[in-house]
Amino acid sequence: MIKTVIFDMDGVIVDTEPVHRYAYYKQFSELNIEVSEEMYTSFTGFSTRNTFQTLKGFFPVIDQEVEDLIQRKRSIFNDAFDTKEDLFLLEGVEDLIKDLYANKIQLILASSAAKVTIERVFTRFNLHQYFSHIVSGEDFPQSKPNPAIFNHAASLSIAPKEECIIIEDSTNGVKAAKAAGIYCIGYRSENSNLQDLSDADLVINHFSELNAQKISQITV
Repeated sequence: MIKTVIFDMDGVIVDTEPVHRYAYYKQFSELNIEVSEEMYTSFTGFSTRNTFQTLKGFFPVIDQEVEDLIQRKRSIFNDAFDTKEDLFLLEGVEDLIKDLYANKIQLILASSAAKVTIERVFTRFNLHQYFSHIVSGEDFPQSKPNPAIFNHAASLSIAPKEECIIIEDSTNGVKAAKAAGIYCIGYRSENSNLQDLSDADLVINHFSELNAQKISQITV
């Protein structure tokens, strides 16, 4: 019986991707680099640090330190986030979170996002009350598809890994979940069409397809 659900955040709980995209491409313009759609898509699930480490390898013209690049991107993102009025939780996910919580299924967040970004989202949508732990990708040297973040999240579970599941929307996230040996539900949203979820154990198109009863009865 499933006792713990580990959620990704961006693209699963809230769609901050348009804000991230705006911030990244504004910064790419400042850096005078051209990042293709294919390259940008490959960064899905990466932490900001890993994204800029990768970009510095591709573009020698980038002479700023990674930490300075991170701070600049964070500044652009925060300004955009705070002024963006049309930012909502993804349809159906709040009902699912509340249903899981009411049925005493533990909720853990494991997101590649920085702690400050997670805090902004959780405060804006009053989510702290439902999650027992929050794990940020900035605490790990390697991003998804490396499974470290999910292995750590599972270690915080009240149950063994075999009684945990992960909900992800990205190719790298699904790969990380499977590398951690954890059952993975792939969420295919309108914004994740370019993501390959074929390795997921189950793929859904809307959160109405899930509830606490269905999840608790998943056989791993």
